[in-house]
Amino acid sequence: MASGTGLIYSEQMMSHHLLWDFPACSIEIPERLSVPFDKLKQYGLVERCIQLPVREAIEEEIILVHSLEYLEAVKSTASMNIEELKSFSYKYNDVYFHPNSYHCATLSVGTSLQLVDAVMSGRVRNGMALVRPPGHHSQKNDACGYCIFNNVAIAAKYAKQRHGTKRILIVDWDVHHGQGTQYIFEKDSRSVPFHSYFPKS
Repeated sequence: MASGTGLIYSEQMMSHHLLWDFPACSIEIPERLSVPFDKLKQYGLVERCIQLPVREAIEEEIILVHSLEYLEAVKSTASMNIEELKSFSYKYNDVYFHPNSYHCATLSVGTSLQLVDAVMSGRVRNGMALVRPPGHHSQKNDACGYCIFNNVAIAAKYAKQRHGTKRILIVDWDVHHGQGTQYIFEKDSRSVPFHSYFPKS
């Protein structure tokens, strides 16, 4: 039986950051990734985990959930200047793009899939993927609420396709409803039930 908790983290995902004044996105900063990792180190938990490598997701994995048209649009941001990035970002709701956003978003997805593989293969019993940009608001054709690619939705579809998983429970714990994940699985709610919890402040 598998034992141990996997942990995946990479500072590379901190290179996605806001380049202009945009109050709606001002709290989506690189420290949202580094601070939790530093806390894990502070409490001696990093050393107790099995470190797993990061990887980028490939396009075939991303389009398990997102349209090819949307993927190509996000990919194009890598060569945009600031004015073009602003214009592209403002097409969506409360999200920004940086020239490194596509790379970071593919790392965020790929890292989630690495953890799926590690658990399903028995390398670890469970684990945590510390990733950004986040994903639960993003939909098939849209970025939303700081989210570019829906990491958990892709991970669920990947687990079903790659590992033959029959049922997957997604528990979304946030102060905002993960509507992107809900919409993606509305027609597949029997095999991928989705539950969203809103902790009271």
